[in-house]
Amino acid sequence: MRPTLALLALLALSPLTGCASDGQPWVELKGQRFVVEVADDHDERARGLMFRDQLPEGAGMLFVHDAERPLAYWMKNTRIPLDIFYFDASRKLVSVSRGVPACSLGDRCPPYPSDGPALYVLELNAGQANALGVAPGDTITFGPGIPERGAP
Repeated sequence: MRPTLALLALLALSPLTGCASDGQPWVELKGQRFVVEVADDHDERARGLMFRDQLPEGAGMLFVHDAERPLAYWMKNTRIPLDIFYFDASRKLVSVSRGVPACSLGDRCPPYPSDGPALYVLELNAGQANALGVAPGDTITFGPGIPERGAP
C-alpha cells in the first residue's frame, strides 16, 4: 500500500513541479513569461497571427528573422489588437509599437516599423507593453528550443 501512496503523491505533485509552459517554447520579458509560437521561416512569418479571433492571455508569437535589419510589420487580416516588440541580435528591445489595432483593409493596412535594426519580433496582446513597463534596452530571455540567429 505504501508504494501506491507514494506514487499517487508524486503524480499529484507533478503539475506543481512542471514548467508553466508545459514544454512549449517561451520567452521572458521584465520577469513575465509568455508561451510563444515560433515563426522562423518565410511562410510562418508571412502568416503570423492572421485570421485569429483571440490570443490567450500569457501567449504570443515570436518571429525569428534570418538577418538583423530594419523591419516593419503590418496587421493585414489580423483581428486582434497587438503590441509589437522589436529586438536586436543581442535580444535588446529596439522599439515597441503599442496598441496596434486590428486591420481588415488587406494590402492597405499601414506598416509599423522598428526604430532600428531588429532580428526578433514578439507580438503580444495589446496593453502588455504598458503593463510590463518596457523601455528600449530591455532584454528578452529565450527558453529552450527557440532558434537563435544573433549574439546571445
